[in-house]
Amino acid sequence: MSQPQLLDSPTQEGRILSAAIARIASCWALTNDQIGNTLGISSASASRLKAGTYQVKRGDKSFELGQYLLRLFRSLDALLGSDDLAARSWLRTVNLDLNAKPIDLIASVRGLTMLADYVDDHRARV
Repeated sequence: MSQPQLLDSPTQEGRILSAAIARIASCWALTNDQIGNTLGISSASASRLKAGTYQVKRGDKSFELGQYLLRLFRSLDALLGSDDLAARSWLRTVNLDLNAKPIDLIASVRGLTMLADYVDDHRARV
């Protein structure tokens, strides 16, 4: 049995998180503008991220926000039983508790962190 590999460089961490963000964008059908607004990067950079030619870097705000997006994805995925269509629907439907569509909230740092906390709180009840 092989030993798990430890991440040995910030570049490797950025590559892995960037690939995860690209996968989230695919699962949730997020546009380049939505990814860019969420991470605080341009739409062009978001397009390159999805294509695998741009990476977030540890220490940058986009890396930190990408971690929150990944946290939100994992929590929502667990809550909804890995149903990407249900997640897309949930993101695009007005949530009465939040008084907004979750997809609109991820465009701001405050909204993204609040949404991650909200979904985590609901997961804790299950």
